[in-house]
Amino acid sequence: MTSILKSFIALYASMFLLAMSLGLLATVLSLKLTIEGFSTQMTGLILTSYFVGSVVGAIYCRPLIRSVGHIRAFAAFTALATAMIMLHGFYISALSWAIFRFFTGIATIGMYMVIESWFNECAQPQTRGRVFSIYMVMCYLGGSIGQQLLNLGDAKGQTLFFIIGFLLISCLIPVALTHSIHPEMPKTEPVKFKLILRKAPLGLLGCFTAGLTNSSFYTMGPVFCHQKMNLSVSHLSYFMTLTVLGGLLFQWPLGSFSDRFDRSKVLPVLGGVFALISVLMIVAAQGPFWVFMGGTALFGGLMFTTYPTAVARAHDMFEPKDVVNVSSALLLFYGMGAVTGPLVSSTIMELMDTPFGFYIYFAGVSAIYALVSLFLRHKEIARIIPVEDQVDFMIMKHTTQMALQIDPRSELKK
Repeated sequence: MTSILKSFIALYASMFLLAMSLGLLATVLSLKLTIEGFSTQMTGLILTSYFVGSVVGAIYCRPLIRSVGHIRAFAAFTALATAMIMLHGFYISALSWAIFRFFTGIATIGMYMVIESWFNECAQPQTRGRVFSIYMVMCYLGGSIGQQLLNLGDAKGQTLFFIIGFLLISCLIPVALTHSIHPEMPKTEPVKFKLILRKAPLGLLGCFTAGLTNSSFYTMGPVFCHQKMNLSVSHLSYFMTLTVLGGLLFQWPLGSFSDRFDRSKVLPVLGGVFALISVLMIVAAQGPFWVFMGGTALFGGLMFTTYPTAVARAHDMFEPKDVVNVSSALLLFYGMGAVTGPLVSSTIMELMDTPFGFYIYFAGVSAIYALVSLFLRHKEIARIIPVEDQVDFMIMKHTTQMALQIDPRSELKK
């Protein structure tokens, strides 16, 4: 473990700083829009542009990285993202912020691609699993710790934007000073969507659902806490931090559970339990704060484990050599869900005559997901795989296609 940390310390440091900055940014923007008087629906619409940019960036950043090299591309993406973040602090309007968010999405997905492709090139087959696990832990820890930086400034001012910009530009230092030779950008094969949809409908549905829920949490969570619950900024930061930490901590027990049982059963159960917890959170939110926070960690644990479980289910249906190709389709479905989620959740929160539309949205999405998953399994549209033939569960957080090539389940492809 020590040798892995020493070998990848620069990339882990950049990843940690990037996760911190983006975790804080999502919360600050959502909170800022609420303070400035934007409606819940408009807030969702503005913040959705980030996920649109991420989808666009996933398509167009790869050729740029291949043409100019990793370090130059990373510097360009970092500069663009930092510039967009700084502009957030000077111009406040729906159109300008939507544009800023769009280009921030393109830039940050490009930064992820550079870092992850570096990991993919340098990781050895015998250490790939540990490299991948540490990388994902850094993503979650950075995202959760970044939420606590919310207490360092006033959301009404520009201090937090400067902190985010500082963290983001600092990502460039470890990468620029690394002695590693930048790797070649791997070539990709066309994604066979019809084949994947026919063989792995549960995986695609799970990733789409994860996009619906995860993006809605990051965009609408601060709105719910500040506008609907009237929580202080300090309590809001605890809410965000514990949700993300819960997502990290629950990866291990739920991952072990999904390895021991048929995932075509685990996924609908996970959806049903998450729907139940979402309903119970309405009660917890009206009780003592510590009960609310405990429930929040459980809520995050169930929410953030849907994606890796769905990915594992999809991988069960294919050979190891197809992992990267299949996962590209899963990421696209996640992206479609991420674009749709804030639009739907913000509309529900706006229209419902209750402060708990946030949890009603999650309960509804999860319940529908559980029922559709059961239907697919019952109709044998989703093929049942013996437990002993299932692939191993891996800690995962949605980033880019490059992370999928670090995944040790793709090792036989090399």
